[in-house]
Amino acid sequence: MPEAPEVQTVLSTLEAQIKDVSIEDVLIYYPKIIDNVEVETFKNQLIGQTFHSFNRLGKYLIFGLDDYDLVVHLRMEGKFYLYNMLCENKHIHIVFKLNSGTYMSYHDTRKFGRMYLYPKKEDIHAYPCFKNVGYDYMDERVNGMYFYTCVHSLKRNLKSCLLDQSIMAGVGNIYADEICFASGLDPRSRALKLSKKDCEKIVFQTKRILQGATRFGGTTIRSYTSSLGVTGRFQLYLNVHDQTQCKVCHHAIKKLTVSQRGTYLCPNCQKRK
Repeated sequence: MPEAPEVQTVLSTLEAQIKDVSIEDVLIYYPKIIDNVEVETFKNQLIGQTFHSFNRLGKYLIFGLDDYDLVVHLRMEGKFYLYNMLCENKHIHIVFKLNSGTYMSYHDTRKFGRMYLYPKKEDIHAYPCFKNVGYDYMDERVNGMYFYTCVHSLKRNLKSCLLDQSIMAGVGNIYADEICFASGLDPRSRALKLSKKDCEKIVFQTKRILQGATRFGGTTIRSYTSSLGVTGRFQLYLNVHDQTQCKVCHHAIKKLTVSQRGTYLCPNCQKRK
C-alpha cells in the first residue's frame, strides 16, 4: 500500500500537470469507488469545477476544487494515469475529462480505493472519512510528547502504534520498520515501556525518514509507482526492510510477523523494551 511519501509523490506530480485545469465530464465505470454520495451527484457536482489546491492527510489525497474537496484513498493498488485520449481498460474505473484535452484516469486492479466528495470546510478533519484519522505525521502538533501521551498507557507493541492512523497518519509497514531501526527499538517493544525520550526519538525519525523518502519519490516495491512518469528510489536506502544484512553492524536481519505484518529488524541494533 502506498504510504505518505508515495501519496505525496502522486499528488505533487498531478499538481504540476492539472493545477488550474477544469473538469468537463466524469465517466464512472465502477460506482462503488464513490463512497459518500450518489453517482449522479458526484458527477454533476464535479463538472465545471477547477483543480486549485493539492493536499494530503496521511495516505489520503485531497484535491481542492472551487466548491468541493475531492478526497481519494488509493488503498492497495489505486493509481492515476494521464492520457491524451480516452483509453479502454478493464481496470480503469473513473475518468475525469479535463478542459486541457487530457483524461485523468483512475486505475485500480483490486477496486479497494475510494473517493469522497464534500462541500469545502476550513477544517478537513471534520469530513466523515477522517473520523478515525489523526494528525498527519508532518503536523506541527505531532511531537514526542504528543506521541507519548497517545501510547504510554497502551498494552500494544510499538509497530502497531506506528501503523495506527488514528495516532499519527501516514506511516505504513515499510517505514515503520525503518523508524524502529533508526530509533534503536525493537518493533515488538511494548508501548507502555517507552519513555518520553524514546517517543521524541521516534517522532524525530518518523519525520526525517518520511521526508527523505518523499524527496526520493517514495519507495518502489512490488507494484507501487506513481504511474505518472515518477518512480521512487528510496528502496535503495532502506536499512532493514526487505534486507538480509544490517548495514550498520552487518548482523543478519531477522524477519518475523509483528501485528500481522511482515517485519524486519536487526537483533543487534534494536533493543526490545
